[in-house]
Amino acid sequence: MNRQIENIRKTRTKLLEIISELNIDQLNRIPEGFNNNIIWNLAHLVAAQQGVCYVRAGLPLTVEKDFFMAYKPDSKPEGYVSEVEIGNIKKLLFSTLDQLQTDADQNTFEGYRNWTTRFGTDINNIEDAVSFLPFHEGLHIGYIMALKRLV
Repeated sequence: MNRQIENIRKTRTKLLEIISELNIDQLNRIPEGFNNNIIWNLAHLVAAQQGVCYVRAGLPLTVEKDFFMAYKPDSKPEGYVSEVEIGNIKKLLFSTLDQLQTDADQNTFEGYRNWTTRFGTDINNIEDAVSFLPFHEGLHIGYIMALKRLV
């Protein structure tokens, strides 16, 4: 699992490089035909990781509940995200991976409950959950790349 988490970390690092030249307005802009923006997609990666790994295991979130609710699946941008909030999202992209690694190393996820994703993937334990994350993140990186061309 360490390798999977490290791969996610590398992907997130590259993603931040890809958007590094965008300004706050570009990160917040929702182009016509889309229902979210680049910064929502970044924050959604964190929220989805929390849902897939912690909520499904019956564990408390490692982020604020309000943050999770704002960016969980089926949510949408509710307002303009400030520079401070953007900085926090960028930090959470990595601090939540650090916490995930720590919790996995301590066998925190022993009570993980089986479920099936909307894509038909069976998730039976934390290893399956972490293996699923790169697929989900890849979808949102694709959205971010499309949004970047339009902002």
